[in-house]
Amino acid sequence: MSDPNQEFQAPPPPPIAAEPERTRPGYLLWIGIPLIVIGIIVVVLGIPGINLVVGGIGTGAAICALGILLAVFSLIRMPAVENPPAKMSTVQTLVGIFFEPTRVFRNLRAHPQFLAAILLAGMINGAYALAFTHRLTPERIINYTMDKLEDSPLKPPPEAMAVARTQGVEQAKAVTFQIGDFLKKIVSAFFGVAIIAGLALVAVLVFGGSMHYWQTFAVVAYVSFPVVLIQKGISLLILYLKSPDDIHPLLGQETLVYDNLGLLIAAKDHPVLWVVATTIGVISFYRLWLTATGLKEGGYKVNSSAGWGAAITLFVLFLLLGMAAAAVFGSMFG
Repeated sequence: MSDPNQEFQAPPPPPIAAEPERTRPGYLLWIGIPLIVIGIIVVVLGIPGINLVVGGIGTGAAICALGILLAVFSLIRMPAVENPPAKMSTVQTLVGIFFEPTRVFRNLRAHPQFLAAILLAGMINGAYALAFTHRLTPERIINYTMDKLEDSPLKPPPEAMAVARTQGVEQAKAVTFQIGDFLKKIVSAFFGVAIIAGLALVAVLVFGGSMHYWQTFAVVAYVSFPVVLIQKGISLLILYLKSPDDIHPLLGQETLVYDNLGLLIAAKDHPVLWVVATTIGVISFYRLWLTATGLKEGGYKVNSSAGWGAAITLFVLFLLLGMAAAAVFGSMFG
């Protein structure tokens, strides 16, 4: 008896969908290489004996480190998102992050951009640091720091303390040192975003989400920008409205905005409790909400639970680090 299905042919397997092309941000390499060269030159100019750039060794090393970071980042492929929306302009993202953050984060999912946000945040931090030093004077800041170091567990030898006082004031007054400090704030902004983005990515994955590193990097950059602008902008106003004698030479370097429960606790008496209290405030909760929203909207697949779980995990982690630092260096708060 013949097989009725002898002429049957199995259908061909479905074609394998090709992976969307994922480009690398090659432009970062062309930024990174010149920065490495410039950094080496600045280091050489800062060597004792040449000393054409005061503080050049530290500044040049920071510029080199940024160049290396960008060169390495140029090798990381960008994420591929199906049916991506039209890319928002840099101006649209910088303005929109204040008024329509959800739309901005969704656009960053397909088009991660970050340079403008990080550069602006770093420049704002640098401008505030320069204004703070000018307003309170290098003498007061450095002498206060040295006085407190004498009571800390990391007390340097007396000879080193004396040299640090004299040279520290002289360096702080040098124009090249001030420019270097400004540039190091920008470098710190890049490395800060890079580290936090890595921690955020791990936290999202732990909570079951799916996200690309460039997506977390862009999200963290655009979380930092509005927070820094608001915090440092208000602090800058307070800096010139308030008497310099009423401003703490160390704590004031970070912020002069008292929108939290830190007002109710004396930092010098209870440094650990003060750190905890400063996290309970308007700007802290704004950052927390913005982080959770950014992680939820900026990844491949991140639900609300994963976004908030990752954001709260980062919040607690940095709170614990702050508490540990306060426990060790509490004498500096006096």
